[in-house]
Amino acid sequence: MEQGFGVVIVAAGRGTRMGTEESKQYLRLMDKPVIVHTVERFQAMPECETIAWVTSAQDMPRCAGWVREYGLDKVRDLVAGGGERQHSVYAGLQALKARGLDYVLIHDGVRPFVDPGKVRTCFAAARKHGASVLAVPVKDTIKQVNGDGVITATPDRRSLWAIQTPQAFRLSVCMSAHEQAEREEIIGTDDAMLVERMGVPVHVVEGDYTNIKLTTPDDLDWAAWWMSRNQ
Repeated sequence: MEQGFGVVIVAAGRGTRMGTEESKQYLRLMDKPVIVHTVERFQAMPECETIAWVTSAQDMPRCAGWVREYGLDKVRDLVAGGGERQHSVYAGLQALKARGLDYVLIHDGVRPFVDPGKVRTCFAAARKHGASVLAVPVKDTIKQVNGDGVITATPDRRSLWAIQTPQAFRLSVCMSAHEQAEREEIIGTDDAMLVERMGVPVHVVEGDYTNIKLTTPDDLDWAAWWMSRNQ
């Protein structure tokens, strides 16, 4: 059997746009926390060998409880995150390196609807090219706007893609990218950006528009509707 991949699932943040006291990854979606739905996606995939679940230090006890309650035995590492998402990812990468894996997928804890088939395609692209990301073509016209609220440019929509997760990499390449960024005090907008800075081409794999990041109350309402529709 060919070697599979490890997954870093990042859920250490405390986003404010959801407007709730509870962190969005721990809000209930139907019958369980959002993050549990996300972890279960990878738990069910034979190609997924191990999961590093990154959370805040104070949330580790309840996350450990969910690992036991929901039988998430592929979560072999529960990792305390850092001050920035980038630092949290690197902590997860270090855990996977200790497991001796060659490839890593990095996924947002609040993207519970990623399609397993798309995950496999993204992984295959990373094995072929070294780095790949899920993304979807932008539907809307995008404008660049200056600080005064004036449009300065209209990029060609055909060249624009909205980047999602998972993002898949050869583990050694991703760790080197993070370490270089740390040395140069760079905080990237995503892991692909750090890899791009090293001159490594990152290939795009077309994903689904349903692989949304649950960020606002409207997103959570949509997620509940989507789950009820697909039960």
